[in-house]
Amino acid sequence: MDNKQIIELFQSRGLIDQSLGQDLLTEVDHSGKEIAEILADFQIIENRDDVWPIIASELGTSTVNLRDWTPSEALLKLVPAGTARLHGALPISFDENGLHIALVDPLNPQTVEDLRFSLGREITVVVAPDYLVEAKINECYGGEGNAMQDLLSQFVIGGKSQITDDIESEANSAPIMRYVDLVLYQAIKEKASDIHFEPFEKDFKIRYRVDGALYEMAPPPVHLALPIISRVKVMANMNIAERRVPQDGRIVKQVGEKQVDMRVSSLPTYYGESIVLRVLDRSSVNLSLENLGLTDHIYNYIIETIEKPNGIFIVTGPTGAGKTTTLYAALRRINTIDSKLLTAEDPVEYDIDGIIQIPINEAIGLDFPRILRAFLRQDPDRIMIGEMRDKETATIAIQAALTGHLVLSTLHTNDASGAITRLVDMGCEPFLVAASLEGVLAQRLVRTICKECKSPYEPNEAILSQLGVSAHELGDKQFFTGAGCDVCGQTGYRGRRGLYELLNITNPIGELITARAPTVVIKQKAVELGMNTLREDGLRNIYLGNTTIEEVLKYT
Repeated sequence: MDNKQIIELFQSRGLIDQSLGQDLLTEVDHSGKEIAEILADFQIIENRDDVWPIIASELGTSTVNLRDWTPSEALLKLVPAGTARLHGALPISFDENGLHIALVDPLNPQTVEDLRFSLGREITVVVAPDYLVEAKINECYGGEGNAMQDLLSQFVIGGKSQITDDIESEANSAPIMRYVDLVLYQAIKEKASDIHFEPFEKDFKIRYRVDGALYEMAPPPVHLALPIISRVKVMANMNIAERRVPQDGRIVKQVGEKQVDMRVSSLPTYYGESIVLRVLDRSSVNLSLENLGLTDHIYNYIIETIEKPNGIFIVTGPTGAGKTTTLYAALRRINTIDSKLLTAEDPVEYDIDGIIQIPINEAIGLDFPRILRAFLRQDPDRIMIGEMRDKETATIAIQAALTGHLVLSTLHTNDASGAITRLVDMGCEPFLVAASLEGVLAQRLVRTICKECKSPYEPNEAILSQLGVSAHELGDKQFFTGAGCDVCGQTGYRGRRGLYELLNITNPIGELITARAPTVVIKQKAVELGMNTLREDGLRNIYLGNTTIEEVLKYT
């Protein structure tokens, strides 16, 4: 719905004044949240759904409860699938006065006119929450696959595109808006972590990443690339006229019953802008350390370490290994009323109550070192640094740890012992690293076997030798794989879990660090002292039937 329309509606009813209305619009642009959410945040309404009775009252109509409502086949036939999806229109009932319809955007008078014309009936609008109308349309008119075809058929008439020269109005046209909403809805329903819009010379690809692997959607015609990309940019409050430089934005969208946060990034390419949306699932913020699949030894060690008054605890691994999720789970554990927590992140991925979170903004010189120096004057107990990227950041973190603060951070290294070498290579003094560092947790995410189609199988000698085990070592151990079913989209995998390698900085390890021992020596010593490597944790998960040999070989 149009944000300005809603604000004007609330102003005309005396619920807000002009100055507050302007503040609300500014907050929508700044946060990327939907207007109903902002009104609830400002306590103008109790919760986001309270906006709908006010809209119904303005239109002189009633609200309907769609949660337990099921339409008849005869009623659905009155509005063809393509029309229902294009206009976001759900038929509710039919009587002598015409057709009663719930709309995704009930405040758009043009939609009502278009429906009167295309259906040849009198239309009465009734009001329900837009996300419920959207979900019911998908439920009543078949799955998202049908929806894509229904909508794409609306774009082309007589083989010619209906795209106009005015990109902004095209980006806000009903078919484009509905199509982009549907792409986001489908990807999020499939639990995608990223959504890619990629223009090429002869085609326009839309792909989404689920459990670390990319899957392609049915591609729209290439001439729709510009309006679809412009629509995403409009939603993310980015400048749609600027296509020459990378931009960043944010979308907060209601999808079904849950709110989804998306970070948007654009990149100019030879054939137009490539857009990637990182889907931030707020439910992962609620993850506790108990739910991360840690072994008892590692779980107890982390609990003990993050309760310490000072020191550095580092989580390491490549991009997308779940480092942030692990750190947030740790932060939630120590987020108590008696301790002050500060985080410096690039960018802030999730809002957590009770923690002061500061986004990096290098354009104005607000980088990690500058924020860290300011942190130490804010009387913190625990500090989280998004990433130790340079000598200055690492040095200040070490000083903070040595002066009585607990520091949590991440590094991009292949294994736990590699983190120590990285800090020394950055220019940190080895004796200071040994004195301040408490432990390093390396991690990877591997796909888990789908429970619905899990079945045992016998691996061949070649793949076992790649894994570093021989057939006679295995005894009666069983191996499993996923055969592929509808639940997992024929992939054999559903969901992911972590593999972990914990390096505890004991005195023998500290002495090796001070002596500038190479990574391999530190790793050998740690294994001697009982450290389980990532590969060994992978083997444990294979034997437990959690994942496959292929996944462990791929990530360790």
